[in-house]
Amino acid sequence: MKETAIKRETIDQFNINIEEISGLRILHSNSPEETYLLGRQLGEKCRSGQVYTLTGDLGVGKTLFTQGFAAGLGISEPVSSPTFTILQVYDSGRLPFYHFDVYRIGDVEEMEEIGWEDCVYGQGVCIVEWAELIEEILPEHRIRILIEKDLKQGFDYRRITLEEL
Repeated sequence: MKETAIKRETIDQFNINIEEISGLRILHSNSPEETYLLGRQLGEKCRSGQVYTLTGDLGVGKTLFTQGFAAGLGISEPVSSPTFTILQVYDSGRLPFYHFDVYRIGDVEEMEEIGWEDCVYGQGVCIVEWAELIEEILPEHRIRILIEKDLKQGFDYRRITLEEL
C-alpha cells in the first residue's frame, strides 16, 4: 500500500483506540489503513539508533506496518519485505532505515555477514521482522511490537502491542 492510497481527510476520521497497561501501549486497528497509519505515526516520531522488533503470524500486516513506518521517515520509494535478501537499506528518508526480515535465517552468525552490528548500532533506525528468531543477538534496549489478529473482532482487526525494553 502506498501512502497516497490513504487520503488525509480519511486519516482524521479514524478512531484508533489506544490503551496503556503496565507499561504496554495497546493499539487497536480495524483496517489495513489504520495499521499503515500507526506505522507511519511511529516512523514520524522515531529517533536515530532505535531498534524495533516486529513479531506476529504470517499475514498479520508486519510489512504493511513497516511501509507506513518508512513513509513516516519520508521514504517515498516502494518498501517490500526483504524475505530473501534479509536486509533492505533505505537512505532517502530523514534517517537511514534498515529493514530486516530474518524469517529465512538458519543461524544467527549469518547476521554478522550482512552487517548487523553496523546497522543496529549505527545512526539509522531498524525494524526487524521475525525478531524472535534472533533473540540472542537483539540489543537490550529496543521497542518490541507484536501484531495479532482476533477474528472475533473482525477480519481486518489487529491488536498492536508496543513495549519499550
